[in-house]
Amino acid sequence: MKISNGSYPSIEEMTGRYLSGVQGRQRQSGDVSEKSFAEILNQKQTGGPEESVRFSKHAAKRLSDRNISLSSSQLNRLNEGINKAGAKGISDSLVMVDNLAFIVNTGSNTVVTAMDAREMENNVFSNIDGAVIA
Repeated sequence: MKISNGSYPSIEEMTGRYLSGVQGRQRQSGDVSEKSFAEILNQKQTGGPEESVRFSKHAAKRLSDRNISLSSSQLNRLNEGINKAGAKGISDSLVMVDNLAFIVNTGSNTVVTAMDAREMENNVFSNIDGAVIA
C-alpha cells in the first residue's frame, strides 16, 4: 500500500483498484453466473429447464470404443427420456433411443453406460428400477 501526503486511500479506491480486475476476469472465464440466486431458486421450485445430460467417464469411453455418436435429435430424446423417468420416480433407468441403450442415473442426469444393438443381444440389464423408450 502506498501512502501519499500522509493520507490513506479510501475503501472505495482500494475496492476499485483490486476487485475490479478480479470481477472482470471471473465474468470472462464464466465463473460468475448470469442468474441471480432468486432466479435459480425459482427455476428449481417451478421445474424450469432441466439440466442437460452428462456422460460419466465410463460411458464416454463406451461410446468412443463402440463408435456410437448421437445426433442432436437423439440427444434431445435421451434428455426427454431421462426427464420422464425422473418424473415417475425412477432413479436408475434404462433409456432406449432407436437402437441404443443407456443406463442413466436420473438424480444426477448422468449416463452410466451405453451400448448399441450388437452389445444388447446377450446382455441382461440389472440394477435398474424402470425403463423408458424415447
